[in-house]
Amino acid sequence: MSQEKLEQLLKQFAENSISREDYVRLLDYIQKNPQEGELTTAIDELFQNVNGHNFLHPEEKQLIYQNIINDRRFSLNEEVSLTPLRNGGKWKPFLIAASILGIISTGLYFYTNRITNPEIVNQKDILLEKPILPGGDKAVLTLSDGSRIILDNARNGILAKQAGVSIQKTSDGMLLYSFANAGQENFPLTEEVKIVYNKIETPVGGKYQLNLPDGSKVWLNASSTLRFPALFSGKTREVELTGEAFFEVAKNKSKPFKVITNDQIVEVLGTRFNINSYADEGPVKTTLIEGSVKIIYKDQVVLLTPGQQFSRQNQGVNLVVADTEEVTAWKNGYFLFKNENIQSIMRKLSRWYNVEVTYKGDIPGVGFGGNISRSKDIAEVLSVLQLTNAVHFKIEGRRITVMQ
Repeated sequence: MSQEKLEQLLKQFAENSISREDYVRLLDYIQKNPQEGELTTAIDELFQNVNGHNFLHPEEKQLIYQNIINDRRFSLNEEVSLTPLRNGGKWKPFLIAASILGIISTGLYFYTNRITNPEIVNQKDILLEKPILPGGDKAVLTLSDGSRIILDNARNGILAKQAGVSIQKTSDGMLLYSFANAGQENFPLTEEVKIVYNKIETPVGGKYQLNLPDGSKVWLNASSTLRFPALFSGKTREVELTGEAFFEVAKNKSKPFKVITNDQIVEVLGTRFNINSYADEGPVKTTLIEGSVKIIYKDQVVLLTPGQQFSRQNQGVNLVVADTEEVTAWKNGYFLFKNENIQSIMRKLSRWYNVEVTYKGDIPGVGFGGNISRSKDIAEVLSVLQLTNAVHFKIEGRRITVMQ
């Protein structure tokens, strides 16, 4: 591979514009050429005219190397072996090298400012007396009679039976609604029965998956609520959502599936889509992954095709091409930021880690890009963000102050 091509691929990687094919080429080149000369020369060329940079510290180059081989955008391997250096050593296995790359306001490169102290690359830069751990499978199920079941403490097995449906917590921590009697699902309901509603709520720092009796699957993000009938007995399948959820709806042409939020209705027959209706995130955003959906907003009806995202804008509608990988990253177990401001990032961290966030002084309006697992403790996430030198953090208990 020519030096020019290598620099081009590194630049595309930094901009989040690299294709899977080119990413594989870049990774293959690095793994087959353990000598650091070509790669570090390309990195120096890429950085020397940015923000007054001359050359990067070796530790910074090693971090970039780890960012490349551990990049999760293409999910090549969960475990990547470290490539030996020419001198017989190894690239340091930085635990925080999780492809979080600060992007300057012009939308380019790994850091907003040069790291002047190599020691900041160590995740121990942020130390906590008591670790703030990530969220997990936590939710409360409220039955039609008002009784509440804390699902993260509940035993596996049958939890309750309602309207001919059994409610079961599976061994992998999923809530499963199924017909109590074998074969019951094969007989159509010929008369209306009393609708029995249940509600599942995830707290801050919680998530949960449930399977509805029609076969539809729902993944709830933190601080979200889904209200739904224990049995879809009418002509439609209707649920109500606040917060964020990913839906994988079972096909049923004779019984449309409807998701009702505070200002719109999403109607589908069978498809996969994501709805973000957090009150602090602005207008509700509906993103279609597969199939087709119909959005009913006031007196307007909008049809989505895969890859499109709908949201309201003033009194009208906003229809854009969405980054579906970014939208569904939470469901797949990681944070994915693409030129995202620190306020938006901290809202996500606040919901997942159950922390309070405050701001002190002038916070720069730079964007951040990259990804990191949601299973990391918050110190690792903040340490990586702090690598940019654009922001710093002060942690007191469960309060995080963001500073320049």
